[in-house]
Amino acid sequence: MDRREPDMNEAVVKRAAERCRERGVIIPTIAQMKNPALIPAGVRGRLAGVGLWDLDPVNLFRITWKNDPVGGGFNDGNWVEFPRELTGVDARIIGLVGKWFPTGAHKVGAAFGCLVPRLVNGQFDPVSQKAVWPSTGNYCRGGAFDSKLLGCESVAILPEGMSAERFTWLRGIASEVIATPGCESNVKEIYDKCWEIRRTRPECVIFNQFEEFGNPTWHYHVTGGAVQDIFEKIGGPGSRLSAWVSSTGSAGTIGAGDFLKTKHPNALVVAVEALQCPTLYACGFGGHRIEGIGDKHVPWVHNVRNTDFVAAIDDEQCMSLLRLCNEPAGRKALLDAGVKQELIDQLPLLGISSLCNVVAAIKTARHYDMDGRDVIFLPMTDSAEMYASRLGEMTAARGAYTRENALVDHARWLLGCVPDHVRELSYLDRKTLHNFKYFTWVEQQGRTIDELRQLWDPEFWTETFDVAEAWDKRIDAFNALVGLGQG
Repeated sequence: MDRREPDMNEAVVKRAAERCRERGVIIPTIAQMKNPALIPAGVRGRLAGVGLWDLDPVNLFRITWKNDPVGGGFNDGNWVEFPRELTGVDARIIGLVGKWFPTGAHKVGAAFGCLVPRLVNGQFDPVSQKAVWPSTGNYCRGGAFDSKLLGCESVAILPEGMSAERFTWLRGIASEVIATPGCESNVKEIYDKCWEIRRTRPECVIFNQFEEFGNPTWHYHVTGGAVQDIFEKIGGPGSRLSAWVSSTGSAGTIGAGDFLKTKHPNALVVAVEALQCPTLYACGFGGHRIEGIGDKHVPWVHNVRNTDFVAAIDDEQCMSLLRLCNEPAGRKALLDAGVKQELIDQLPLLGISSLCNVVAAIKTARHYDMDGRDVIFLPMTDSAEMYASRLGEMTAARGAYTRENALVDHARWLLGCVPDHVRELSYLDRKTLHNFKYFTWVEQQGRTIDELRQLWDPEFWTETFDVAEAWDKRIDAFNALVGLGQG
């Protein structure tokens, strides 16, 4: 597998630069996404009058964990700490807030990591080609948004069972929206559609988040860097960064754990999935309701050799907690239980998969007997804003949410959460999950045995992630060719 920087196609780069010049596009570097203080003053001035979700190319510079949701500028990051009154554990559980990315989810970053390196190298032509974004939810939203800002046509693919909010928004942004059969777990059906497009539509380029190394590479540098910055700010004497907890999905976000292990070798990388589809936990299968997690296979870009622990979470737990955190009766019950109003007001920042990560963090803390010195980080991928229809569906099916419901859900699903359905991974366990990739990627998706074997080599991942400086040099050269200066 050749991971060297691809040769530049000068003719395509020139066309792409002309397109960006016409549309006023300046592309941010990875360094600027990690540290917005590096963003030029001219760009900051343009951002002052632009909304977070606006289809303005300058919003590419808001692909960062450090957007200020109040002033529209930048800050040191956005995070929420979940105290013992809510979680029942002494370990400090910290969630990075994804809502303050454009589109309300951090997948705009993963999509950037897949598209932009090809754009600035001339491996993707925004004039003659279309970017295809196969996804179980937010990734195709992020890809469609990035494509729109960069002047590219886009095709979004996602299962028909995803929330209505996703489809409504996508139809106004993407050039084309394709709904595939099934729900969150039906990833193969997405792959099948991609193969059909490859055969029949030569103008389309597939950016498959499950196999594109740009996905975890962006998270390695930008998400991992954000976690480290926050830990240095709030850790305090005696604190230890003990775990990075992330639902696997495409295995992009969990890649931040690879970076954190370079700073904290004893930190755990915890992979989270739905109990109803326990692929990593038990090589299992099934359907579930935790939107944002793709299942029934191990993503090509998942460095399973670096994964320490698996937590399988009941989707009913997540759906009940969605109600607890957003229904008036739930919020009142939490206040009565000693949870501060300031935190209660922040709970709608948690979408379904974010709640899944919180539960997994509690299980991790309990399993490893963690205490107040232990700091566990997790991504809050998106917010409850994306799931208003799900709340309405549960009310219609189950009736109004009462105080009694809230007391039961808080006691059962948080304070009483126990470390069941978890798995510590031995060397053999990790090798087994690595080998499990064969059945999807070699038998179905055209990868080779030699490529699969390379993925077991730790140096492969070190070299794969060590591209940020090269990306930034190409981006700077591309921006110079566009010729818009500092915005």
